[in-house]
Amino acid sequence: MHQLALGAQAFIGLFQAGGKTFMGMVTGIIPTLIVLITAVNALIALIGEEKVNKFAQKSTKYFITRYTVFPILAMFFLTNPMAYSFGRFLDEKYKPAFFDSCISFCHPITGLFPHANAAELFVYMGIAAGITKLGLPVGDLAVRYFLVGVIVILIRGIVTEKITFMMIKQKRAKESKVAEA
Repeated sequence: MHQLALGAQAFIGLFQAGGKTFMGMVTGIIPTLIVLITAVNALIALIGEEKVNKFAQKSTKYFITRYTVFPILAMFFLTNPMAYSFGRFLDEKYKPAFFDSCISFCHPITGLFPHANAAELFVYMGIAAGITKLGLPVGDLAVRYFLVGVIVILIRGIVTEKITFMMIKQKRAKESKVAEA
């Protein structure tokens, strides 16, 4: 009987822990995201959506800026997870690659700009603690982490874009065969 009671207690404890996590989000990240979304939308409305769209189109015309500058700006100014909303300014065909670039930059930006992804700062701090124990400068680590991150997001963006384009082409070919039948 005692084991059954302990099992039931552990079972409900799992859901209580989930409830605490959820309440932490309700009182923490969710209001922050709502305010940030509202502020960004207000800023876009003040500047003018057409102007913002034109700027985004110009700054994402070339793959090198589309998968470096644009995700860096998104992560720096909007932080994680709001940064992904920058994808709204891209053509649909570029959104998967932009998202991949953006999400891949969550950690590398943390060393120089901890505000961009504060929830994952522990990853960088763990690495920095090891570097500090070796007597090496943490600033160099932060810069290298950032630069390697930029290279990685560019590569991931290009690769994901190519995969997306192949998938779109395959889908259109299948749709064409269905239409012919």
